[in-house]
Amino acid sequence: MSTDSSENSKNQPTEQQSAPQLTHFDQQGQAHMVDVGGKQVTHRVAVATGEIRMRPETLAIIQSGTAKKGDVLGIARIAGIMAAKKTSDLIPLCHPLALTRVALDFEIRETDSAVQCTATVETVGQTGVEMEALAAVQIALLTIYDMCKAADRAMTINATKILEKRGGKSGRWIA
Repeated sequence: MSTDSSENSKNQPTEQQSAPQLTHFDQQGQAHMVDVGGKQVTHRVAVATGEIRMRPETLAIIQSGTAKKGDVLGIARIAGIMAAKKTSDLIPLCHPLALTRVALDFEIRETDSAVQCTATVETVGQTGVEMEALAAVQIALLTIYDMCKAADRAMTINATKILEKRGGKSGRWIA
């Protein structure tokens, strides 16, 4: 099997463009926590989203509030908030942050039998809150799975991503 070198080079950095540097490794390739001490303190915001797809009957249970374990979305919201606050305990090189706001919103999508979760996380500090927003979404969706797995073990969690981040040196980024 031969490979076209021009095809392979599309994904390789050229001499003019260098590969992006991963910030969690030092010059010797050892993992380290990034020093944010010299960064400017700014208002930082991250918005993340993700979804959980399920059978229509499972979505109906969530909508009706008749799940045996209680208010599925209410409990998932609290779990997501807790996850954002504990992100540095879960992801080894994350900085512990004093969060100023964590908000989770859920959208029921009957057309594709899904619940979409969107988390907005804010702080005033020297590093961003993207990981906290992603953790909030993932744990909220996992909580929905946990609370509904007796009715539907085939649920799938999909499309978790950052939608937007604001603050810091790089400013605003929108997906």
